[in-house]
Amino acid sequence: MKIVIAKTAGFCMGVHRAVEMALDAPGKHQQPICTYGPLIHNPQVLALLKEKGVSVINSIPEKGSGTVLIRAHGVPPHTKQSLKNSGFMVIDATCPKVVKVQTIIAKHAKQGYACIIVGDRDHPEVIGLLGYGGEKGYVAADIDEIDTLPAFDNAIIVAQTTQNTLLFDGVKQWAARKFPHYKIFDTICDSTERRQEEAKALSESVDAVVVVGGKNSGNTQRLAQIATQAGKTAYHIETEEELDLKRLCSAHTIGLTAGASTPNWVIKRIYRKLESLSFKDESSWRKGLFSLQSMLLLTNIYLALGAGCLCYACAKLCGIWRYSPYIVIAMLYVQSMHILNNLIGMKADRYNDPDRAAFYNDYKVFMAALALLSGGFGLSIAAKRGILPFLLLLLMSILGLSYNIKLLPDTFKYQRIRDIPGSKTILIAAAWGVVTALFAPLSLSGSLDLCSILAFSWAASLVFVRTAFFDLLDIQGDRIAGKETIPLVLGEKRTLTLLKSMLIAMLLILPLSGAAGLTSGLGLPLSICPLLIFAIIIAHERGYILPGIKLEFLIESQFIFAGVITLIWSLLSSLGQP
Repeated sequence: MKIVIAKTAGFCMGVHRAVEMALDAPGKHQQPICTYGPLIHNPQVLALLKEKGVSVINSIPEKGSGTVLIRAHGVPPHTKQSLKNSGFMVIDATCPKVVKVQTIIAKHAKQGYACIIVGDRDHPEVIGLLGYGGEKGYVAADIDEIDTLPAFDNAIIVAQTTQNTLLFDGVKQWAARKFPHYKIFDTICDSTERRQEEAKALSESVDAVVVVGGKNSGNTQRLAQIATQAGKTAYHIETEEELDLKRLCSAHTIGLTAGASTPNWVIKRIYRKLESLSFKDESSWRKGLFSLQSMLLLTNIYLALGAGCLCYACAKLCGIWRYSPYIVIAMLYVQSMHILNNLIGMKADRYNDPDRAAFYNDYKVFMAALALLSGGFGLSIAAKRGILPFLLLLLMSILGLSYNIKLLPDTFKYQRIRDIPGSKTILIAAAWGVVTALFAPLSLSGSLDLCSILAFSWAASLVFVRTAFFDLLDIQGDRIAGKETIPLVLGEKRTLTLLKSMLIAMLLILPLSGAAGLTSGLGLPLSICPLLIFAIIIAHERGYILPGIKLEFLIESQFIFAGVITLIWSLLSSLGQP
């Protein structure tokens, strides 16, 4: 089974902006915080806003207090003024594309134009737009309804921003024939147009289409209609529990798209469910391989093996031969810290990776014991190597354990290490760099040379890119959980630019250092690792590799690959010796 996901699936700009404003409101504005009507048409988002203390009011009280956000769909101008008059501080979260339509209608209504809105009469956006048209406002759901309207001397025609583009094209043709003097404004959001065009193209190339979004979301309903009109079975669902797995099993190719109010974490959860379904009819070895990959990732065993391989590569890069105990230390430390991080991060994983959250919730006692045993065993091995490696590993373990602990009083802005923006990504990369590249030289010689520093920079950069890339995939869940990751600090585009720049630098550092005699000749073949990660990121951006087990396994495999490259290089080098 093949799964194809639409590039435009998920939050549009206006919804993203409104949700961000709502999430920021409790820490910035006077409480209580509420929205006038549902902020967007998605029950999962509304539920998490409720968890954050953002409630919903559907009528204006005589006397209000606190802060009210105007929904992304907008409201009539008199409603906004009434909210202010009742005592609320008003924050306008209306989508800028909707504001543009409101402005067009208000301007022409003042000039005496009749304002015809092509849309759903009961939709919140249309109700808000009518408020700007006043007595000059009219609503028509289709061409037949427009035909029943009187002929106007002067009129404008606009569309609800999420209207069906084919319907509005028909309206424009009708107006050109009957009332060429009417002014027509193309007010369908460009995001909506792309989403609908993509849904049509997607429907023509798959056997079935899964459309994700609120049942009362107009733009999501239209995506389902487009799929149905293309002659394909469309399943409009809100969550992964609604997937009809029995019926979908017969499809060879499934298309996945989502409405503008659907958060990424919901799409990701449904994709993961479909991804596991794709192996139900496969041969036993493929199902077994998929299950093995999932278990290795969930338990962090694969990541620990990767740390050992990275340590092996760094040791060989610097000409260190007594590396075995340091490989074990690296594996045990990474195993321990990442398990603890997953146990602590279950709140974010509810959105980013529900399978992982469920796994750690079911086996939290066993996984906590495994983390403590791994950490303790690693410390005991480090103690046998000397006081310096023991103290260094102990310090790193304490820092890892104290990451979520409140260290400073409320008067300080940053009370926990996790409160420092970007600290998670930086600390993980630094810890990996130390345990894979610096432990061995510090233990054996008590000092660091330029080769060790270069190896540290390469290993830490590789892990930084890996961690920040996963943070990009989880940006919405991390935002909700209050994590200040690198993508949340820099933004998605800047983060991608940073990661690509780092990978290009990594492609040059080791080969050049090897050519200068600062590291061994292993530097050149190891440059394949950042090149592969660069290729994976580009493939993901272009939609060739979708978020899921396969993508995660590919990224984590780069550390294993570094070990394999090192082993092959070592064998070839030994064969070349006299």
